[in-house]
Amino acid sequence: MPAFLANDILRIWRTFCVNYEARTKREPDDKKASGKLKNYKLKHSRLLTCYSALLYLLTLYNAQNSVSPADTVAMTKLTPTGRLEWLRDRKDLEDARKTIICLLDQYNRFLDTTNFEEDELIRRFMDKETGRRYMEDASKFGDTMFEALQYIGRGSRFHRLLVV
Repeated sequence: MPAFLANDILRIWRTFCVNYEARTKREPDDKKASGKLKNYKLKHSRLLTCYSALLYLLTLYNAQNSVSPADTVAMTKLTPTGRLEWLRDRKDLEDARKTIICLLDQYNRFLDTTNFEEDELIRRFMDKETGRRYMEDASKFGDTMFEALQYIGRGSRFHRLLVV
């Protein structure tokens, strides 16, 4: 079981979150909007980076009852979306396929949303309704990632280690 590696990945995710939280006190509206934009990106790109690795490792562990160093090297050669595509194409994850496709679609929408200059993105986040809608999308992405973790984890020992 790649417990130490998983712990390191989870620690990186939590460090991203703590570093973000430490900088959330801002007063001018443009600084608040800039912080919301960073949070939006955190809840997509960084979540995908960390949790696509955990889903990959969890899949291998459940299939093989172990994860070899060669498996982890192969994982690092894939992009986060490449890991999701690898998961999507596995026959043993048929029940998770719809959720994985949903993750890929949600991430593509995130990329479309953030494909603008930072000044334009901050302007969009300054609009309360637009900012609220974007943050709802980020929350849905997290919910979908959790759903994928549940499907793929199947209550295995490694799955338990990741969530408890």
